[in-house]
Amino acid sequence: MRRIRGKVVLAILVAMAALLGACGSKPSADALSSGVLRVGTEGTYAPFSYHDPATGTLAGYDVDVARAVADKLGVRVEFVETPWDSIFAALEANRFDLVANQVTITEARIAKYDMSEPYSVGEGVIVTRADDDSITSLTDLKGRTAAQSMTSNWAQVARDAGARVESVEGFTQAIKLLNQDRVDAVINDSIAVYAYLAQTGDTSVKIAGRTGQKSEQGFAARKDSGLLSPVNAAISELRADGTLTAISQRYLKADATGAADPAAQQPPAAESTWALVADNLLPLAKAAITKTIPLTVISFAIGLAIALIVALARLSPNRILQGAARFYISIIRGTPLLVQLFIVFFALPELGVKIDPFPAAVIAFSLNVGGYAAEIIRSAINAIPRGQWEAAQTIGLNYTGTLRRIILPQAARVAVPPLSNTLISLVKDTSLASTIMVTELLRTAQIAAAPTFEFFALYGTAAVYYWVICLALSFAQGRVEHRLERYVAR
Repeated sequence: MRRIRGKVVLAILVAMAALLGACGSKPSADALSSGVLRVGTEGTYAPFSYHDPATGTLAGYDVDVARAVADKLGVRVEFVETPWDSIFAALEANRFDLVANQVTITEARIAKYDMSEPYSVGEGVIVTRADDDSITSLTDLKGRTAAQSMTSNWAQVARDAGARVESVEGFTQAIKLLNQDRVDAVINDSIAVYAYLAQTGDTSVKIAGRTGQKSEQGFAARKDSGLLSPVNAAISELRADGTLTAISQRYLKADATGAADPAAQQPPAAESTWALVADNLLPLAKAAITKTIPLTVISFAIGLAIALIVALARLSPNRILQGAARFYISIIRGTPLLVQLFIVFFALPELGVKIDPFPAAVIAFSLNVGGYAAEIIRSAINAIPRGQWEAAQTIGLNYTGTLRRIILPQAARVAVPPLSNTLISLVKDTSLASTIMVTELLRTAQIAAAPTFEFFALYGTAAVYYWVICLALSFAQGRVEHRLERYVAR
């Protein structure tokens, strides 16, 4: 029995070392000397950073400015797409060198980051529904509701004005809430608002007032990065030779250093919703097949292995093993999965352990599955009558042989339904991987919806894909249960 316990302890240590020991190569301290400038951007913030619906390539005002800066510096640019609300955490975790995503230059950000010279200048404006004349200034926002990204400086402006702030992921979602009469106003930079009006021709909203605050947008880098001086020099050259103006005219139909009349802009012809969905059926299917399904299968397989080890440790008479297993399960079940993802991806680099997005997601999901499935497996083993163990001993089977030949085959039949629920939940939970730069099914839908603002159609299409995957798993569950019936004692 001691030998078996020793094997269990060794297996736990090996599993933990394999999962937490994987790390990427140490990044270069000097981005320019490496010949590659890594730039973090959303990829879902049209027209500044989005995927061109026609080509699928990353485009936008900020993207082209970053490319132009890299050309001036003589380096190759590499874009890393990251949700806005986690973009600064990814910067500090050294996932990239610069943030190019309409980052407003503020005193707080200057104190914490290297902020470049501005490459676009605007002013704060208040957007309301076209039929709402009750809001014309910041003072009118007191007691009203504003939709803002929580990490945006405009959220603090709204809060200081006495507004209740509803958190959203970006400007496009904020406008959608405003259109749906769920909030009263949105505060944002005039450039972003003019670009939205020019691109969509939306007459249901209007600029109702101005905040009186000038906003300047620049690149953000880690403090003392050494990039500030060369990047500023490149921006100055691009401003002097007219490149910045040309890029802003291309995407904003206006000079990025001033406000243009949105009424003078002619919105492009909009693609029909059905055509948009049809164009994105294949990209969404590809994301499901190449990212969502593999992420689910790999994480579930590793999670089951962890769960079996932990469940056996919980059943062990050794108090140390029991305590370690209980502690692991309590941590996993007592913390949100999103927090676990962020710890693996954003926090571990601060300890010198840098893991790429997909493996980081696999580790977090596997550990999560292991914690929940361990209790399922333990209860399934306990459901087998004690007499089965005693009968196995009378025919000379040891502990390992009894588990493999007698107990686990019967426990598997008991555990299949709840484990299937865990697997189906994991399929849907993989959507959280979009927060750590994994371009899976939901992230692909977000990318397609960003430049078109067709959130319902594209999110609905993604939901259908998730539903079909879960239906297939439910069918497979029934087949597996039927095959395992022969192991159940009658």
